[in-house]
Amino acid sequence: MYLVYSPEGNDEPQRFKYNPRKIMSAERENIERLTSRNWSQFTKDVIEGSSVCRRVLLYTFLKREHPTVKYDDVDFAWDELRLEYSKAELIEMRDTVAENASGEQRAAILAKLDEEIAEAYEDPEDQGKASLPVAD
Repeated sequence: MYLVYSPEGNDEPQRFKYNPRKIMSAERENIERLTSRNWSQFTKDVIEGSSVCRRVLLYTFLKREHPTVKYDDVDFAWDELRLEYSKAELIEMRDTVAENASGEQRAAILAKLDEEIAEAYEDPEDQGKASLPVAD
């Protein structure tokens, strides 16, 4: 999964690889302090669209590149930040739907996933690997 930041005025978005299992302990602890959520709840809330959680996640990634950035400096319009599944994650979801869903709903979901797979970003390092972004 990727956190994609496209601030107004920038031609190219910044794409941060988001894998909750790869966030360092100091970063996780800071995220828990800033969001008042435990790590497991935070990962779910990021997926569900929590503005606070997504802001803290963006702050965490920006701080890696710009160590002096302050949390209060991180501000964005809602349409400037989004999560995107990787191609491998979408393929994994499609396989699960194909195995478990039935009827008209199945066909509609598979068609939508096929569209998303065709447009999805694929990191060459991730080919064939997928792990959905919720911490256990």
